[in-house]
Amino acid sequence: MTPDIDGVFLASGGVDRARAAVTAGELTELDQEGLRIGAPVTRPGKVICVGLNYRDHAAETGAAIPPRPVVFMKDPGTVVGPHDEVLIPRGSVKTDWEVELAVVIGRRAHYLDGPQDARAVIAGYAISHDVSEREFQLEYSSQWDLGKSCETFNPLGPWLVTADEIGDPQNLGLHLSVNGVKRQDGHTGNMIFPVDHIVSYLSQYMVLEPGDVINTGTPAGVALGLPGTPFLRPGDTVELSVDGLGSQRQTFAQA
Repeated sequence: MTPDIDGVFLASGGVDRARAAVTAGELTELDQEGLRIGAPVTRPGKVICVGLNYRDHAAETGAAIPPRPVVFMKDPGTVVGPHDEVLIPRGSVKTDWEVELAVVIGRRAHYLDGPQDARAVIAGYAISHDVSEREFQLEYSSQWDLGKSCETFNPLGPWLVTADEIGDPQNLGLHLSVNGVKRQDGHTGNMIFPVDHIVSYLSQYMVLEPGDVINTGTPAGVALGLPGTPFLRPGDTVELSVDGLGSQRQTFAQA
């Protein structure tokens, strides 16, 4: 049906074609044994992030509730598979975790006429791990990019779940544990700016293209806000999940 799931596939009605093929029994199930699972969207043109978008996360980091979405960009080259090894950058002492709901854009969008139009341009949702290096992010620059764009810093997937199957994106639990210890246990209902608002807002300032990924923020429980700031070290294992979107598992290694 397609060599890959990318912006061209999404923009050309690929989801509908795939759905029809499944209904008609034209696709055979793949034996996953021994195979690597890649990111469910290949080569996103942009990875757009919204920071401080959960009230409890803003509180734990000592930040004020933002009056408008806090927007920054992440290098699309950071996107890797959901179970791939993640590299702690050289010189890093503050590598942190963040489980997030990712929105995948399915149609070109700009100047959307309010949140009510946002759903029509969303292809689906996935789990995103917005790995961050806090020293690089907060101490080395007034911009956040240095701490967000390190190699392998955005595991994505395992699945792209279509918007019709996920239902209400503001009714999903997010969970993350490190070495078996639960660290994040949040809910998308606690977002400051909900998904539809974020998509509409971003469309006023940039063109959203098919295959673009939007990371919508993380709930409380990151290392930066925990007693003792237990940042990640080589050998640590992080497991994360979002209701209806599957799960991820990564082991961290030194770059």
